[in-house]
Amino acid sequence: MTQAVCILGVTGSIGQSTLRVLQQHPDQYSVFAVSAYSRLDELLEICKQFHPKIVVVPNKKALELQQRFKQENLNNIEILTDEAGLVAIAEHSEVDIVMAAIVGAAGLLPTLAAVKSGKRVLLANKESLVMSGDIMMQAAKQHNALLLPVDSEHNAIFQSLPHDYLDAERTGQPQLGVSRILLTASGGPFLNHSLEQLSKVTPQQACKHPNWSMGQKISVDSATLMNKGLELIEACHLFSISEHFVTVVVHPQSIIHSMVQYVDGSTLAQMGNPDMCTPIAHALAWPKRLATDVPALNLFDTAQLDFQAPDIIKFPALDLARQAMRAGGLAPTILNAANEIAVSAFLQHKIKFTAIPEVVGHTLQVVQNAKAENIDIILHTDMIARQVAETYIVDIGG
Repeated sequence: MTQAVCILGVTGSIGQSTLRVLQQHPDQYSVFAVSAYSRLDELLEICKQFHPKIVVVPNKKALELQQRFKQENLNNIEILTDEAGLVAIAEHSEVDIVMAAIVGAAGLLPTLAAVKSGKRVLLANKESLVMSGDIMMQAAKQHNALLLPVDSEHNAIFQSLPHDYLDAERTGQPQLGVSRILLTASGGPFLNHSLEQLSKVTPQQACKHPNWSMGQKISVDSATLMNKGLELIEACHLFSISEHFVTVVVHPQSIIHSMVQYVDGSTLAQMGNPDMCTPIAHALAWPKRLATDVPALNLFDTAQLDFQAPDIIKFPALDLARQAMRAGGLAPTILNAANEIAVSAFLQHKIKFTAIPEVVGHTLQVVQNAKAENIDIILHTDMIARQVAETYIVDIGG
């Protein structure tokens, strides 16, 4: 009996890696539903190979996809659209596992729907936890969902924690002998750049990560270290730990994916080649292990491992994220919304690379923080923060 998998964001890098793992284990997993935003050519090839029962695309793409399905004799695949379609496949009764890999705030509602349906949710959409961490974790507990981290860093932390850590009391304090989480960061492509050099960075340069193959938005976030800031917030929610117990460690080789320190002086690290198939396979099969085609780490080829503290003067986004987590409430939502707008503006050559954290900092100051009581308040604040960020970008120009 195979387990039915829904992949939210199937044409992205995480979606593609998920398919790569599933393809190696057809006797255990089948693709039931997928979603894509704009890459219809890639989506069509995926449908021809994996034959999902349902596909979700934006409404503006539905007619074109329907015509292309007809040409390829794929008329048996149902097409749903927009947010309602995403929620429908995430909570579908025949789905066992949901890979939440949509980038940005757009992944919030379908991820929450999967959690409320009691699914095994493989979380690659960090923004959903950044925006609604408390609500998401409470829903997982209430509906007996299994929320497993797919980000390489959080998956590494999960592997390095005691096996029953997620069942421990959620107090914000380290539990079961844990003293600290060490969240590793590659430092991105501009680790050794000066502030002057950073001001001249182009979108093309920012999208070239030295170790990982990722989409544009995540690549830019990695370059500003905002990605690590979002991951810090995500870690606090996933592992119920206050931000001052999480230390960010710059590790350029991306061999150690994160570490956990214990009260007895031990530090446990999860190591491996930088390939997302490893954490995806781990989350798919946990507590069992699943074979992948990722080569085992060759320690003799790994000449050295370097570690250093992050430079928050050159990369203030990381500190902004820590401040937002410390403030709590809607601050992480405001941070995330402003960052999405700022990154988009940078990719469109509207602002400089160094203006991204400036936009985020301004928006955090202007938009009023309050308690994140429900999803409606979170989504409304997300909208307001985007408007404030957009207005500021117009004001500062290029």
